[in-house]
Amino acid sequence: MKLIILDRDGVINHDSPDFIKSPAEWIPVPGSLEAIARLNQAGYRVVVASNQSGIAREFFDMSILNAIHQKMHNLAQQVGASIDAIFFCPHAAADACDCRKPKPGMFTEISQRYKISLKGVPTVGDSLRDLQAGYVSGCVPYLVLTGKGEKTQATGGLPPGTMVFPDLAAMVNHLLKTSAPPALHVVS
Repeated sequence: MKLIILDRDGVINHDSPDFIKSPAEWIPVPGSLEAIARLNQAGYRVVVASNQSGIAREFFDMSILNAIHQKMHNLAQQVGASIDAIFFCPHAAADACDCRKPKPGMFTEISQRYKISLKGVPTVGDSLRDLQAGYVSGCVPYLVLTGKGEKTQATGGLPPGTMVFPDLAAMVNHLLKTSAPPALHVVS
C-alpha cells in the first residue's frame, strides 16, 4: 500500500494564527486538492494528521470540526480527490497527551489502523512539530513553505533529509516525478 500523511492547516488549506474555526474560514491552498487527486491517481492513500487544539480551547466544537472536514471532503471530491482518513488531536499542549505533534501518537495510530510500518512513508507539514512526529515514526519529512513553512525553514532544526518545496503541488510533482523541479533545499 502506498500511503502519504499530510498536515492540514498550512499544507492543504490556508492557515490562520486565530485558528480555522468555521467551514467559511477553511480555504484550500491553490493546487493542493488537485495535488491530492494526482496522488490518488498514482495509487496513494492520503491521510491527514492534524493538531486541533481549538477544541480544547473551546474555539469550536466537534460539530464544527466535522463540518470543516466535510467541506474539505466535498471540495476534494469536486476535483476527483479523496482523503482516506483524518486523524486529529483535540488536546491543548498543557494536556501532555501522546497524540499532539511533535509526539508520534497520531502516526502510531495510523500505522496500527493500516497495519503497516511507516518507514519511508512521505509526510508533509509546514511546521517543525509536523516533521518531527513523522521523522521519529520512520517517515520521510517534506516541508512546504505555505502556512508557517517559511518561518519553520528560517528557524532551522529540521530533521535530516527534509526536502523543502514551495507548496504541496510542487512536492507531489517531485514525488510523482512528473517533470518536477528539484527540491528547493535538502537538509543534511
